[in-house]
Amino acid sequence: MSGNKEENTKKPKEKPVPKEFKKNPIKGTNFTIMVSSAKGGVGKSTFAINLTFALQKLGKKVGLLDADIHGPSLPKVIGLNEKPKSDGKLLFPLEKYGAQFMSLGFLVDEKTPMIWRGPMVISAIKTLTEKVAWKDLDFLIIDMPPGTGDTQLTFAQDIKVDGSIIISTPQELALMDVQRGIQMFDKTKIKILGLVDNMSFFIGDDGKKYNIFGEGGVEKTAKQFDKKFLGQIPISTQLRESADLGLPFTYKEPDHEISKIFLEIAKKIMQDVG
Repeated sequence: MSGNKEENTKKPKEKPVPKEFKKNPIKGTNFTIMVSSAKGGVGKSTFAINLTFALQKLGKKVGLLDADIHGPSLPKVIGLNEKPKSDGKLLFPLEKYGAQFMSLGFLVDEKTPMIWRGPMVISAIKTLTEKVAWKDLDFLIIDMPPGTGDTQLTFAQDIKVDGSIIISTPQELALMDVQRGIQMFDKTKIKILGLVDNMSFFIGDDGKKYNIFGEGGVEKTAKQFDKKFLGQIPISTQLRESADLGLPFTYKEPDHEISKIFLEIAKKIMQDVG
């Protein structure tokens, strides 16, 4: 009888803490936002740099982390080619125009190809997320590489991310990959803050609007998956030129109509996470 009584009074085993509650925040930051798309060539890096300065215009302290290990573009779009300083333990982000920046592109020659297997990519991501001394950021924007591979999984499993923004052009070929990206974020329980229709249309010299890549596909996809639609950004030679010059458009021309679009998107993001 006593043996049965002891068995009945045993405490139930405690359930393990879910993995998502064990994720590590990036030190020195408040909110971490990913800019992503499963498709390459849709303008993530241009969007990320201009979102950075749109948030800055709203009074926020912002940093940008270039997580594209194989094709880092941040040194070009921000016009920086110096190496970050280190104290032997931590890397210190580079600063320009009042924002903070880090990229593997600052650490290697721009012409050096990153021919790395998965474990090396994961190690590089760990360095960029654990060994950078960000300074009191309100927002850290992460420019993600295309695809749903090692980089995305490392962030999903190990890093505290407050939300993701999915960028796409409106044609069906791009949206097929975007749908995979949406499902990846849903499965890994990373909140999707919304979808952005980039290179959405072009205004010709005749004043007419031309939908070069189709029309309405991104907004339709957002509705299909019950996600927010954050807005449309037109094709602009000025955006392209500013990226080539390393002078972000929303910093250079804060009152331009395109900069106002980025500003509205930044406000929506702040309402959702801030």
